[in-house]
Amino acid sequence: MIEEKDGLSDEEIKSIFSKYKVIAVVGMSRDKEKPGHYVPKFLIKYGYKIIPVNPNADEIVVGNLTLKSYKSLTDVQEDVDIVNVFRRSEDVPPVAEDAIRKGAKVFWMQEGIYNKEAVEKLRKAGITVVWDRCMMKEYSRLFNVKPFVPTSKL
Repeated sequence: MIEEKDGLSDEEIKSIFSKYKVIAVVGMSRDKEKPGHYVPKFLIKYGYKIIPVNPNADEIVVGNLTLKSYKSLTDVQEDVDIVNVFRRSEDVPPVAEDAIRKGAKVFWMQEGIYNKEAVEKLRKAGITVVWDRCMMKEYSRLFNVKPFVPTSKL
């Protein structure tokens, strides 16, 4: 269990969703049953541009979209607003370094993910850091919409 909280208010989280629209998803999955797939799918539905980052996939199919997948965050050619991380906590520091190099505005670690070393580096670089929160759950809660759940989970 993660004791430390990111300290961001609902207003600050809502502002992140309203202000930033391009999200690189590090650890995005091709498996429709995994949060690393259905959370980005949900975000696409609400108007976000998703850029998959997965070293084991050249492309990821999401609904009727085929998205080019990048081997690493630094391979992404365009600007990225938010880096959304679906990786183990111990794997976060190199992703944080890449996010700093990339000039991301927000670094968002999904539920159950936290790395103190990465948080300190990111904050020093002026990047807003969110951790141990699901983007889909937070968006659903703050904007009063239903979250997406794979049919096999019903």
